[in-house]
Amino acid sequence: MNVFVTGATGLIGRALCGALVQDGHMVTALSRNPLAARVLPAGVRPVTGDPLVAGAWLETLAACDACVHLAGEPIAQGRWTAQRKRRILESRVRSTELAAAMIRERGPRVMVSGSAVGYYGSRGDELLDESAAPGQGFLAEVAQAWEEAARPAGARARLVLLRTGVVLSREGGALPKLVRPFRMFVGGPIGRGEFWLPWIHLADTVGLIRLALDDARVTGALNVTAPEPVRNRDFARSVGRVLRRPSGFPSPERALRLGLGELADAVLASQRAVPRKALELGYRFRFPTIEGALRDLIG
Repeated sequence: MNVFVTGATGLIGRALCGALVQDGHMVTALSRNPLAARVLPAGVRPVTGDPLVAGAWLETLAACDACVHLAGEPIAQGRWTAQRKRRILESRVRSTELAAAMIRERGPRVMVSGSAVGYYGSRGDELLDESAAPGQGFLAEVAQAWEEAARPAGARARLVLLRTGVVLSREGGALPKLVRPFRMFVGGPIGRGEFWLPWIHLADTVGLIRLALDDARVTGALNVTAPEPVRNRDFARSVGRVLRRPSGFPSPERALRLGLGELADAVLASQRAVPRKALELGYRFRFPTIEGALRDLIG
């Protein structure tokens, strides 16, 4: 299979491209910057183009069998100014509109498009599978618009919407930042630590995307989360056990809000999301528990 990947130089994209090449697939990766494409695994064919601007890359997409669309402005790099919020939204919606419009006409018969558990908003202790209603807040609005932009592709191709949780990896993302205070012996929960963390190991993130590509039964929303979400306080305890560090130094929510502004709402959002579809289809998680995932990544 020839798979076209956007967002290929990101944390998930790099790991996915490497796994697909190892499986014997042809992988074409879209990148704005030829220099950035140097981080791609060997065997990946880079194509230069801007996912926000129609160009020759769309013809390359049309020649492929499948598309994994992961492009989008990073969520957590800096405070949410009005300009950054606009870039976060437009980078996802515009790029998805372009890819979906092409796929509606010709080319790939499968589109696996990024989304996020932010779709559900902050929902306390409510158990959230793929049938849960959309929530409220900026990230919920972004995710809903993102998914809506992909829907035209579903008129012709099988469409999967990846509602991804907090991806844990030693290579980057949230985990190094979350673990740093524990390494300095000052780690602990945020506030009372009651909010739910919808985490997933990078290996299972890649595994679920491969499931979405390969299994014709997978359509619509797919929660890309581990089967056992944890409260923030339990995450802190697990990190402490794995690193053999104390985990009883809570960080005040107020300080987080002062430092991050509106972005703190995303950090503190409670999303008890579970991968009902993946489990029903028989996907076997390599890392179903937080402690097992942490021992693999930081132990």
